[in-house]
Amino acid sequence: MDRNPVTWLGSPAFPTAAKSALADDQLRRNLRHATGLIRTKRAHAVAELPDWEELRLAGEAIKDSVLANLDTYLEQLEESVTARGGIVHWAVDAAEANAIVLRLAKEAGADEVVKVKSMTTAEIGLNEALAAGGVEAIETDLAELIVQLGDDRPSHILVPAIHKNRTEIRDIFKARMPNTAELTDSPPELAEAARKYLRQKFLSAKVAVSGANFAVASTGSVVVVESEGNGRMCLTLPDTLITVMGIEKIVPAWQDLEVFLQLLPRSSTAERMNPYTSVWSGVTPGDGPRNFHLILLDNGRTSTLADRVGRQALRCIRCSACLNVCPVYERTGGQAYGSVYPGPIGAILTPQLGGDMHDKHAASLPYASSLCGACFEVCPVRIDIPSVLVHLRADAVAAKSRFSPEAISMAAMSWVMAGPKRFHIAQRLATAGRLLSRDGKIRKLPYPGSQWTQSRDLPAPAKESFSAWWKRTRG
Repeated sequence: MDRNPVTWLGSPAFPTAAKSALADDQLRRNLRHATGLIRTKRAHAVAELPDWEELRLAGEAIKDSVLANLDTYLEQLEESVTARGGIVHWAVDAAEANAIVLRLAKEAGADEVVKVKSMTTAEIGLNEALAAGGVEAIETDLAELIVQLGDDRPSHILVPAIHKNRTEIRDIFKARMPNTAELTDSPPELAEAARKYLRQKFLSAKVAVSGANFAVASTGSVVVVESEGNGRMCLTLPDTLITVMGIEKIVPAWQDLEVFLQLLPRSSTAERMNPYTSVWSGVTPGDGPRNFHLILLDNGRTSTLADRVGRQALRCIRCSACLNVCPVYERTGGQAYGSVYPGPIGAILTPQLGGDMHDKHAASLPYASSLCGACFEVCPVRIDIPSVLVHLRADAVAAKSRFSPEAISMAAMSWVMAGPKRFHIAQRLATAGRLLSRDGKIRKLPYPGSQWTQSRDLPAPAKESFSAWWKRTRG
């Protein structure tokens, strides 16, 4: 299993992975169609609320208040969950969280668990860890099921199978599901095939595993929002329910939850409210699971909290709005990011939670997004994604050796620009670059200049520098 499951084992740096994605015309068509539809629907849903900006500001303020007092709210949540018959576990990293889930599943006598769609369990590589321990995890979210049956990787936070069209989904179902020989690519037929396949899983499962969208500290209530109802089946039928939750998912009280139940559906599925909002507080005799376990996961979050610029990423409510407006994501798809968190927010979260800017893959991700600002404009909790990306780029540069080609070239340029005579000589020499240009642009340079021209054009130098022009005309 990957040392840091938030990233996929052996993932190449983003530029390398992006080249393959750009060559896949079908992928690009699927993404362009899907993100365009979601983007348009979201704009209409948001426009219905005259106080949308006030809601964004409220969401930002609530999240920042929680982060500033996280220790207090975590202790309050633990007390509230325990008072209602739940058991709270603390996990410092992915390995510890996975070990707890596996132990609890074994104690319940389960060799199979059903799962609610959860980015957090994907972050820690839970499915792989359970499989290594002899327990099979069954994804019940339709898109997650498609990815799982296709031995594939998710490419979107909200719609993991967004890169698949219905014909591809039919082929996956026919290959992996029983009694599907006559299955067509009609969406109702595909949904019915998945429903029949999952029904027996729900009825026989002893253990369910969920993530959490929110947890209310004052009452110990855990909240999951979803669109299909499969999550509701997981949260009510099995005897044991295990929830794995990032420690940043807390809200202080019920009135705070109301803000996010307006922000999240409009930003994610472009709906006024979620079709299924499930809330449970501990254990209720005669209703739902008989055992409830809440695993509070750190996995890099406290170190992120210590970063005064980067900590705002912990406001993220996993709505995916930033992905749907990002031109880089639309052209390359989620798998090019090599992480369970794709897109602009993934370019931040993956280095933060995976945690090592000396790794080429992690260091490449802050550059895997434009700085156009569209992501900030749609973020329901006002994460300034461009600013955090620039901050992480600085971290990536600082992690490089002083003797890297980039560091040497920057030091040389600094030396040249520090002396007026050296600078003017360099300007005159630069005009020779016009010999390599065509139509005012240089499209190909030898190494190390090729690192620039392999992905963008270089404007040809002017015939005359500004200082030379000034000296000639005003001197």
